[in-house]
Amino acid sequence: QVQLVESGGGLVQAGGSLRLSCAASGRTLSSNAMGWFRQAPGKEREFLVAVTVTGGTTSYADSVKGRFTISRDNAKNTVYLQMNSLKPEDTAVYYCAARRYVSTSTRLHEYAYWGQGTLVTVSS
Repeated sequence: QVQLVESGGGLVQAGGSLRLSCAASGRTLSSNAMGWFRQAPGKEREFLVAVTVTGGTTSYADSVKGRFTISRDNAKNTVYLQMNSLKPEDTAVYYCAARRYVSTSTRLHEYAYWGQGTLVTVSS
């Protein structure tokens, strides 16, 4: 079993930056592809970005491409989401998730483990 805990959310002005962290416990993530998702009020949870176990391949949603960057540190069992040039429409609860496989996916139901989420609020 894998437990995921996100941190780093908060209130930031438009144009600012935040770095989210997702720390795993229970076992290592060295064989798990990881993803970040978000859910805005009244909207469905959406895929943002995913990374393979080696960190060498990622896929980004168009809404965050060029602004958000995923990375992972397998030694620390942690995945990060660097968010730059934040916009008010980025306001949401951000979740990290782990697959049981090394390959990435954009589909929510293909992720087996989820964190509790961290709130990001971007003011205009």
